[in-house]
Amino acid sequence: MAYTIAVSNEKGGVAKTTTTLSLGAALAELGHRVLLIDLDPQANLSLALGLETGEAEITSANVLIENTPLKSAIRRTDVANLELIPSNSRIESAEQYLPMRSNYLATLRQALQTGALSHEYILFDCPPALGAITLNALSAADLLIIPTQAEYFSAYALRNMMGSIRRIRQESNPNLAYRILVTLLDRRNRTHRNIFEQLQATFGQGVFTSVIEIDTKLRESPIAGMPITQYRPTSRGSQQYRVLAQELIEYAKEEAGRQTA
Repeated sequence: MAYTIAVSNEKGGVAKTTTTLSLGAALAELGHRVLLIDLDPQANLSLALGLETGEAEITSANVLIENTPLKSAIRRTDVANLELIPSNSRIESAEQYLPMRSNYLATLRQALQTGALSHEYILFDCPPALGAITLNALSAADLLIIPTQAEYFSAYALRNMMGSIRRIRQESNPNLAYRILVTLLDRRNRTHRNIFEQLQATFGQGVFTSVIEIDTKLRESPIAGMPITQYRPTSRGSQQYRVLAQELIEYAKEEAGRQTA
């Protein structure tokens, strides 16, 4: 079974899509088969992999709204071991259609269960809102990664994320785990350092040891249509997402060990 990861924060501008792409590419670089599923109407993940939003006939919108099989929506990328299910603006309709169905929170999970996929890791890039699409991703995920800037408003937004985690655990996915990933960190900034320390004190092991510092190359790589690991393999951003990938792999192994024990 694939290990499924939702990358979500209702606060925008926290490197959510960058994290989905860069972490997925780092896992693929290690030889793991990775599928990225773009669930955001803005389709920034699809664009960052060089796919124009009008190019794909079948997208994540078809999967969620029409129950189209996942396999028919998968697109190859120029990155070895990395595949993509693209998005477009039509997926916004899912916010209205999904809640009309009974057991709608299980739509994406059921698509994965019947998809007969061979990927080892599946990552969902969620929209910056806690609507029906994001709740579907949380219901289908083993782990929620919450990218968070070490700034007041970003940290404050974690309250709503925690509320959604509690809801999903009660209603559809009792085993949902989460990890906070601090992004866009400037170690020279005292406020950044203080908030990072407060997050560690508050959430303990719920915060990844790995952090992602500010790196202009991370902003440039989507324009080039490739992940940072290919665009600038030796950059700080590349190295830090590789470290995150290793930490994630170890965490997933530990969780699998606990469940089989």
